[in-house]
Amino acid sequence: MKFGAVPSAEAEGAIAVHSIRRGGLVLKKGTVIGPFEAAALQAAGINGLVVARLDPGDVSEDVAAADIAAAVAGDGVRVDRAFTGRANLFAEAAGVLMVDRGGIDRLNRVDPAITFATLAEFAPVVAGKMVATVKIIPFAVPGQARDRAVAEARAPLICVAPYRLRRIGVVSTLLPGLGDKVVAKTLKIFAERIAPADARIVIERRVPHETAALAAALDEMLGAGCELVVVFGASAIADQRDVIPAAVEAVGGRIEHFGMPVDPGNLLLIAEADGRPVIGAPGCARSPKENGFDWVLMRLLAGLPVTRNDITGMGVGGLLMEIVTRPQPREAPAAPPRRQVAAIVLAAGRSTRMGGPNKLLAEISGKPLVRIAVEQALASRARPVIVVTGHQRSGVEAALKDLPVRRVHNPDYAEGLSTSLKVGLAAVPHEADGAIVCLGDMPQVSSALIDRLVGAFDPEFGALVVVPTIGGKRGNPVVWSHRFFPDLAKLEGDIGARHLIASYAEVVAEVPLEDAAVLTDVDTPEALRAVKAEIESAQL
Repeated sequence: MKFGAVPSAEAEGAIAVHSIRRGGLVLKKGTVIGPFEAAALQAAGINGLVVARLDPGDVSEDVAAADIAAAVAGDGVRVDRAFTGRANLFAEAAGVLMVDRGGIDRLNRVDPAITFATLAEFAPVVAGKMVATVKIIPFAVPGQARDRAVAEARAPLICVAPYRLRRIGVVSTLLPGLGDKVVAKTLKIFAERIAPADARIVIERRVPHETAALAAALDEMLGAGCELVVVFGASAIADQRDVIPAAVEAVGGRIEHFGMPVDPGNLLLIAEADGRPVIGAPGCARSPKENGFDWVLMRLLAGLPVTRNDITGMGVGGLLMEIVTRPQPREAPAAPPRRQVAAIVLAAGRSTRMGGPNKLLAEISGKPLVRIAVEQALASRARPVIVVTGHQRSGVEAALKDLPVRRVHNPDYAEGLSTSLKVGLAAVPHEADGAIVCLGDMPQVSSALIDRLVGAFDPEFGALVVVPTIGGKRGNPVVWSHRFFPDLAKLEGDIGARHLIASYAEVVAEVPLEDAAVLTDVDTPEALRAVKAEIESAQL
């Protein structure tokens, strides 16, 4: 292929290398210049341009891309019409992408002008998802280069292994302290995980975390025709002789491998019983976030074997996310370190549901509501106490006169709670380990309650977010590790952080309480009267 600048009068039959716009002339890159285009160039005063001209034996970019794409595509893959030197390949059905890595590497070494890119090997795909693309970089390639690339695909280089396993059994083992809500949420997340494979949970059992009970459940599921069994243990597998692997062997099964170099997902067990796969799920499988469990699960659903060699080969690229928890110590320290946790009291809202007055300035037993909330924060171990003001700033600050708090103002308070949270987080000292976010309209949250939540905050043992609950319902205030401050700062509008708590379920510690204060905020005149009556009656 010839390439270079030529006079416009000599450009006929060549390909424009760059787009040209002048006056009413628009000549797009890649246009083959005919008599009309050549005349238009000269009429626009363009005397020369850079062109490409094919040599004998050259193959145009679209033809080359289409030929190579057709050669590499295997079962479950369709090729779209080539355009601008690119041919895209798409999955025809849901499944797992299979690639011939060596063949693809050889094809990409044929000629720098020929490139072939795919999704990651074993990537789960759905029908219509783009899985690969062939791109010819210049406007043409020598026919011999095209032929060599096609020859490298003497067998298809990519295909989609469709999902085959549909009937899934799930066993949850139970220990004291594992709530029904955790099990139910785990099942919901797992059902959503397998839905793209058109698989479903056909049998679900909950049994004590004991070898005999689990073995009986496994035996039942295998006998009922489950094609895959997943065990969510109440306690992580600590050894190949632990409850879950022991139960697999008790039903005549075989352990393929325990442990994987993927994080999250290290404590995964892959086994086989009665010719069917059994997975001992790692703790992170309770979270919807991608982890090593997904890598194994989707392959198995496609009927692909997962061997010890497959597992041990997952290390490169196996660090899937920043690990928010540090490794748990083997022995608990004699005395847990005292964490520095700041308190942020949000007191910037407009009290729109109160119908006029600022609820934070309403008095209970002679004190403004906001002062009661702030005094409780000051009586706790949280330091410093940061108060975020906004609406009626002067009145709120006057209510807090002489209290040793750090006041920060949010001029954008009308845009929602998230803006006040950002201002409060920005005021937290850098050395603080975290912050407890309190609401100024919750005067019944006591210093003792705050201290209990702060005391449950323990990053060393995976408790990076602490949430109070009553009867399984979550409330406020919430303790957040500084690790999540950037995520909290990205919130917008009048939206709280509830979805973040759901996203990081594996590091959330719930503190069950009986005190309804964690669910009681003052949003309406009726709520104010009720809270005022409760507080004043308790003082009699």
